Amino acid sequence: MSRIGLKPIPLPQGVDATVQASSVVIKGPKGTLTVTIPPKASVTLTPERVLNVAVQHPDVVPERAIWGLARQLLNNAVQGVQKPYEKALEFVGVGYKVSLAGKTVKMEVGFSHPVEFTLPDGIEGKIEKQVLTLTGIDKALVGETAAQIRRIRPPEPYKGKGIKYVTETIRRKAGKTAKAAAA
Repeated sequence: MSRIGLKPIPLPQGVDATVQASSVVIKGPKGTLTVTIPPKASVTLTPERVLNVAVQHPDVVPERAIWGLARQLLNNAVQGVQKPYEKALEFVGVGYKVSLAGKTVKMEVGFSHPVEFTLPDGIEGKIEKQVLTLTGIDKALVGETAAQIRRIRPPEPYKGKGIKYVTETIRRKAGKTAKAAAA
């Protein structure tokens, strides 16, 4: 049995769900999300406003994994339409700059030219000093957008320059001079 899949998902006040054949539409104060349900899983909405996820054969390992996945995707959607998800990226380095013009993020991160990145629909950006904060109701889209921006200039281990998550810790390496001094 899936421990995660067994947990019911209560719908908070102001959030509505519509169960269709292969998807569930979640509507809330921040927007609407459609979650596609994997083929082996099924979702039911009880009169008490609770979503339950089930699978045909709970003893089969791949179906158990699908069960937990489907439940967590629905839970992320329910939480996202209530309170948007956030990811913060920090630009570390001398001369590294970030600016926002509409939906375009312009970054100067040590290349000979500025790099422009267009934010997808559903993602908002906000800049404070050298920190870019991405917000949106779709958890996967926020995370993927943050990862794509980070990939432009990942942090390097010697000086720590690059684009990193605010919560990320960069393990620093000793350079050549530290090795030569120890010998």
